Amino acid sequence: METLIIVVIIFGLLVSIHEFGHLIVAKRSGILCREYAIGFGPKIFAVKKGETVYTLRLLPIGGYVRMAGEDPETFDVKPGQSIGIFLNRQNRVSRIVSDHLEKYPNARFITVEHCNLDSELVLSGYEEEDGPLVRYDIDRDATYVSDNQDFQIAPCDRQFASKPLLSRFLTIFAGPFMNLILAVVIFVIYFSIQGVPSDAPKLGKVIQGYPAEKSGLLAGDRIIQIDGEQTSSWQDIVNYVSKHPKERISLTVVRDGNQQKMDLTTGQRKGANGKTEGVIGVYQPTRHSFAASIGAGFSQTYYWIKMEFVGLKMLVTGGFDLNKLAGPVGIYNATGEVVAQGLFFVLNWTAFLSVNLAVINLLPLPALDGGRLMFIILEALRGKPVEPQKEALVHFIGFALLMLLMLLVTWNDLQNLFTR
Repeated sequence: METLIIVVIIFGLLVSIHEFGHLIVAKRSGILCREYAIGFGPKIFAVKKGETVYTLRLLPIGGYVRMAGEDPETFDVKPGQSIGIFLNRQNRVSRIVSDHLEKYPNARFITVEHCNLDSELVLSGYEEEDGPLVRYDIDRDATYVSDNQDFQIAPCDRQFASKPLLSRFLTIFAGPFMNLILAVVIFVIYFSIQGVPSDAPKLGKVIQGYPAEKSGLLAGDRIIQIDGEQTSSWQDIVNYVSKHPKERISLTVVRDGNQQKMDLTTGQRKGANGKTEGVIGVYQPTRHSFAASIGAGFSQTYYWIKMEFVGLKMLVTGGFDLNKLAGPVGIYNATGEVVAQGLFFVLNWTAFLSVNLAVINLLPLPALDGGRLMFIILEALRGKPVEPQKEALVHFIGFALLMLLMLLVTWNDLQNLFTR
């Protein structure tokens, strides 16, 4: 249960920050945002602030910002249709009801002759069968009623498609960008608490039960020589020790300004390359500096971005083991292992997942932010947009393929889970 709660919190954070990026830039660009949703499926909670409905939904597997004009507007008033309208103090239409009219006895009922909701924002119709044609101006903040809920009508200049290319590009790019910012912030917090790794030839935390602790070495000891060879950095210590597994070595140590000789026999372990390497059981030294933590936050984020692209390259060239691809189940299991190791590992894991979400979303694949950005770039190159129906079809096919891939990866996760 603890793992499930942590997973929900982590993904809730990643998704909410991602969608907040879309939302804030869209609003700054003047785009009408109808809904900011965390999760999919039935609503658990909803509150409307200004023109946007903020919702929490049952399935914590994503989120979205519903912007006017991204999809065809659902409200369409046709000539000859009977509707109910409400007027504000300026005698402008503030609310339009097109169905279940019997629920609104206080509305003014008209038969539509003409309605323009894009540029002119006008409505004309007949209040009586043989009465005169009456024209109404529609307020820019007017709403329409659907399923007993008010939705704001979007004038043409407040729809996504009407905005300049740069505004649309930044609106879409802002989601992944916010995930990268989140990763930097988390890494800065992590390094501010844990300290920034230092390359000084000193010892960090000494691990109990390992050769360093048994020989009397302490955190903060400076190693200036090993077997008579000068050491000027932490990496020098690591390189020398790793080449001498299960061997007796002599260290020249400086502690509290005093120099002394200390001998120990190294341990051994299997390295990442499968070869045996020496160990003495100490962590890398760290230093505490907020400025250094900021630098380390950016460099660590850059490192994981680079590693994401290395992994993607291996996936394309066939150098990656497809059985290691992880879906929701795999991520859940990995999170459980991370939670068992403590808070700081959870922080690192969250930052890594945030980078992963950003990079994957920026891939030029249909249904992802990167795919939408490609259509905007294509529009800039062609000088005209791709037909909305064709773009929607491409995104639909892309989404279907992504769901198929998700099912295959989840099946792989389950197989790996039960064959351990």
